[in-house]
Order: sequence, then structure tokens, then C-alpha cells
Amino acid sequence: MVQGTFKRQVEVGRVVLVNYGPDAGKLAVIVDIVDHNRALIDGPTTGVARQSFPFRRMVLTPLVLKVPRGLGNKALIKALEKENTVATWNNSAWAKKLEQRKTRAGLSDFDRFKLLKLKSQRRFAVGSAVKAAKKSA
Repeated sequence: MVQGTFKRQVEVGRVVLVNYGPDAGKLAVIVDIVDHNRALIDGPTTGVARQSFPFRRMVLTPLVLKVPRGLGNKALIKALEKENTVATWNNSAWAKKLEQRKTRAGLSDFDRFKLLKLKSQRRFAVGSAVKAAKKSA
């Protein structure tokens, strides 16, 4: 196989992140490929119902399960638990960044003000340490 710039191929067993609709932000697995625009996805552990879903409304993740086409719901749950896929996703930098965005979006005005002050204190401490290191060197 020729190795190009694409690292994530659309394939059965590919874990996807739904980025549109009522299931936005949830993980699912490609169970079957319908055509060049749609795939059959299922997310039994994350609450995504088995449905035909367009590729433009999902993002391919680097996680892949070794499962056959058209796998049933119970077998898919076993495969997800065996591979520990949800925990692997939660430990990824991508998931942590999404969680941080969600946390930041939920901040109140006063929380944003406290964050501003804490950043200012950190900036002052780092600047003082750098200045002291330059002076001693």
C-alpha cells in the first residue's frame, strides 16, 4: 500500500467522533460503508443509535477496532470493552482539548476574571524566574 498524506482511512472498525446533530461530541464505530458519502455507525456505549450517517458530519479518529462488517450490537460492545477504546479516547490529547473547551465555555464572568488573575500571577512568577536566571548566568 502506498503511504501518502492520509493517515486515517475510512474502514470498518474505525472509531469516529460525531460533530453534528443531537449526538455531537459522541464516539461511534463504523460498522459498514453504505456508499462514498455515508457509513453505518453505531455507538452502543456512548448512546449513538445505529444509523446511516454522512462522512461530512463525523471526524475519523486514529483509533481502529478489528471487527468484521455488519457486527451486531452485543459483539461491538465486547470489542469496545476488550480494546478499552473509550478510556484510550479519554486519555488522548484531542479528547482532553475538547473537554477543556467545554469547561472554558461554561465559565461565568467571575470565573473568567479569576482565571485572568491567575494567569497574570503565573506570568509574573515565570518572568521573575527568567530574569533571575539571566542575571545569574
